[in-house]
Amino acid sequence: MGKRFWTKNGLGYNDKVILLAMVFMILMDGVVDGESLIKQKLLEVNKRLKLLNRPAVKSIQSEDGEIIDCIDLFKQPAFDHPMLKNHTIQMKPTYDPPTMRTTKQESSTKLVSQVWRRSGSCPQGTIPIRRIRKINILKANSLEDYGRKRSPASSRASSSTRTMRGASQTNHFNQKANQSVAILLTEGYNYIGAKGDINVWNPYVESDDEYTTAQICIKDGPYYDFESIESGWTVNPGVYGDRRTRFFSYWTVTDASKKTGCFDLLCPGFVQTSNEIALGSAIEPISVTAGPQYHIALTIFKDPYTRNWWLQMGNDIKIGYWPPDIFSGLSHIASSVEWGGQVYSTNVRKIPHTSTAMGSGEFPAFMYGSACYIGHIRILDYSLTWKYPSWVYPLADEYNCYNAFSWIEDTEPTLYFGGPGRSFKCP
Repeated sequence: MGKRFWTKNGLGYNDKVILLAMVFMILMDGVVDGESLIKQKLLEVNKRLKLLNRPAVKSIQSEDGEIIDCIDLFKQPAFDHPMLKNHTIQMKPTYDPPTMRTTKQESSTKLVSQVWRRSGSCPQGTIPIRRIRKINILKANSLEDYGRKRSPASSRASSSTRTMRGASQTNHFNQKANQSVAILLTEGYNYIGAKGDINVWNPYVESDDEYTTAQICIKDGPYYDFESIESGWTVNPGVYGDRRTRFFSYWTVTDASKKTGCFDLLCPGFVQTSNEIALGSAIEPISVTAGPQYHIALTIFKDPYTRNWWLQMGNDIKIGYWPPDIFSGLSHIASSVEWGGQVYSTNVRKIPHTSTAMGSGEFPAFMYGSACYIGHIRILDYSLTWKYPSWVYPLADEYNCYNAFSWIEDTEPTLYFGGPGRSFKCP
């Protein structure tokens, strides 16, 4: 452990290295008063930490080294949002979507759990929040960007082959700069919910400024200024400081993450009600090739009466909700839903390509026990009945690097997706 050199809330060895690098860059830029700028930066970081790390009713030291703070339900970050100053918490939805029959494949997999729960639990009336470390914020490009996806601005329109229930057709869609996806898309209707069982893996991430996800995403708006609600698992060292697989939620409003939105509770917006789930916390066990398979069962649905978008894990844990007040189009309905994977890197669609993997790191052709999958895919509309989408399209904008296809087994469609990134097929 490096010697600490700062005061009360001092920095460790890694922080010192970062600050020395900051000094070097400042001197290289010809700035004379570098020390003042560093002090100003630290003041801003400490101010942000104070907003993120609220006074705790109880703190839990997890066996994986993280600290989970149990925060008073009514003092959570959500209520710093200007639209939620007078918000009344809805502790449970007025409508509970029906559960679904377990399939043969699902019965052979197991649900994961969060590591911190082995070390304790938060009391009723509180919510668990993962404590943010100073080093994570110092590594961010800017305080404003910390916790937000890098905006996937459109790079160009491209052609890709879509497969729809075994038939092929050519579709034009917009690739996003620095982002590669392999997904199942449905669009064209009014959606108020989506669900799926997401197979859990721990794919390789090459660089600290890259990330990979497996998720469900509900969207509204054009590709360049969309709103979205997302949840699943991710390996994201830039936000979490390591390469562990973590459960996450995400949202953005009207600008496709250019200046709004964040992971988990890193900005005000999501109202958490559960004392059982810590957003952003590590999950285990992880699936093993040709071995045990594990998944998280996720549901996102709109309460038809309050219009809150609820996030649910399993059949009964209502984690919390996104209020309609923070959205525009999504305050009413969603116009598309996506299931699948996403990789962010400045080296997608380049040679050499990033070796950051998606899913399990295997192509979908390897299927169950090797490739990552999402089963029990369903959407919800105003009939309030879960159904498989009438029209779905597997899409992959770098099919030699990451791919996706839908496979029907035992009458239940399953999306397989993923890939290794850089390989002999993807130089």
